[in-house]
Amino acid sequence: MDTQFIVSFALIVATFGLYIGIAIYNKAKATSDFYVAGRGVPPVFNGMAIGADWMSAASFIGMAGTVMVLGYDGLAYIMGWTGGYLLLTFLLAPQLRKYGRYTVPEFIGDRYRSNTARLIAAVATIIISFTYSVGQLSGSGVVIGRLFEVNTVIGTLIGVALIAFYSAMGGMKGITWTQVAQYLVLITAYLIPVIFMSLQLTQNPLPWLSYGDVISEMRVLDQELGISEYIVPFTEGTKWQFIALMFTLMAGTAGLPHVIVRFYTVATMKAARWSGAWALLFIGLLYLSAPAYAAFSRFILMTEVAGSSLNNLPAWTQPWVDTGRLSLADNNSDGVLQWSELVISNDIVVMATPEIANLGVFVIGLMAAGAMAAALSTAGGLMIAISAALSHDIYFRSMNPNASERKRLSVGRWSIVLATVAAGLIALNPPGAITQIVAWAFALASGSFFPALLLGVWWKRANGPGVIAGMLVGLSVTLGYIFAAKYGGFTILGIIDTGAGVFGATAAILANVIVSLLTAPPSKQTQDEVTDLRYPEQIEYKNGEYWLKEDVK
Repeated sequence: MDTQFIVSFALIVATFGLYIGIAIYNKAKATSDFYVAGRGVPPVFNGMAIGADWMSAASFIGMAGTVMVLGYDGLAYIMGWTGGYLLLTFLLAPQLRKYGRYTVPEFIGDRYRSNTARLIAAVATIIISFTYSVGQLSGSGVVIGRLFEVNTVIGTLIGVALIAFYSAMGGMKGITWTQVAQYLVLITAYLIPVIFMSLQLTQNPLPWLSYGDVISEMRVLDQELGISEYIVPFTEGTKWQFIALMFTLMAGTAGLPHVIVRFYTVATMKAARWSGAWALLFIGLLYLSAPAYAAFSRFILMTEVAGSSLNNLPAWTQPWVDTGRLSLADNNSDGVLQWSELVISNDIVVMATPEIANLGVFVIGLMAAGAMAAALSTAGGLMIAISAALSHDIYFRSMNPNASERKRLSVGRWSIVLATVAAGLIALNPPGAITQIVAWAFALASGSFFPALLLGVWWKRANGPGVIAGMLVGLSVTLGYIFAAKYGGFTILGIIDTGAGVFGATAAILANVIVSLLTAPPSKQTQDEVTDLRYPEQIEYKNGEYWLKEDVK
């Protein structure tokens, strides 16, 4: 048994023990603990939990690799995923917090006065969260499989067992504090390798400032090799695909149910805004580092691996070739590996970086623990969203309104276990790469929830029939375009399946507006409630007048 295995195993077991201990200590005792952590999480810690919830296996494992492979075109992922937080923090999160519900479908049902709308939103929550969680569990399988040198199937099953246990035990209260610990683990694991690579290549410990020098050197290398330059835009797709992907990820971020529910865990609208500001800082630390990762890894591969004799390649290449994620084919039989003969999977760039830069066994183990933290933290949040949709929106609000608190907690816990197992079974043979599966979840969110929430908060004329039409049309158009682009080769302006949300959101907004205008307007009370959402908690809007609340809790 080699030293690397022992160190990695010890670090992962230690962090797993920490997560399970936190979940047991913060066990949910009431439904408000289970769904919204008792609404008592301080904004700075909620920002960390949002960061961990957000930085999934796709962000941690896949993003730097996607930027490295796509070059400039990969920046659409970073700009879309970060920009979506600005949309959410300014346009939706504080207003949704003021409305004071437990889940997104509950807000939609109560705002639009429609049980049908709530049920459609609950089903959409389950579809979106389920799609997203398949990507996370697939990511945890890659990490555990590589670490323990077992089949990724066994790795995925280990991840399923762990998530089902701590999500069902702690609910949102346990998951919130688990995610704070996971954020600290994953950001430490992400930053240490990129800082050391920066020191190795540029003698500057700040990768965000130094990677420009490396990109300048790569431009020369690209020209010498006659390959498309790393920083030239739209070499991998049309500019319309770049814009559509960026919009899909931004609108999807602002409509993801498991992210929005995080803003329900704080006490006030002001705390919701501060949570968003802290989250942006914590997310920025990782997202600003991803392009540096991509540049450093590509530079080392171009200078130290490409051009080497096939008999004299670095030792780290062999284990990754064995996983099938790295291929080194000597197409021209000259015994030397050319840049064009090296094919590396997006999903292994970050995981392989500590080995590429020869950073030692501890950093490689820490990276594995960080990748697991990223996959598990997001999967935990997704399972709570699925559980809340099943147990609160469908079971309690529609099937059994007289259910006791104990019964509701029991239904919530069992729905988490069943959802995790079902997602794990699909993740054993995932339908696409991690980043692609996640992009589909965002496209579905931007086609269904984003228009319903945006119009629900900012257009008081939107009504029940309008939102039902909008969600059904948006989901249908998005799913239809994903299947047509992926399997039928059909595209508009070169926009592929990952940019489908732009069509879904447009169709949903048009359907919502047209049907709302053709049907009866909402009641005066509903329209007053919508206007009231736009003002701070100290001010209340009633009967066309603004009132100052004397006692704000």
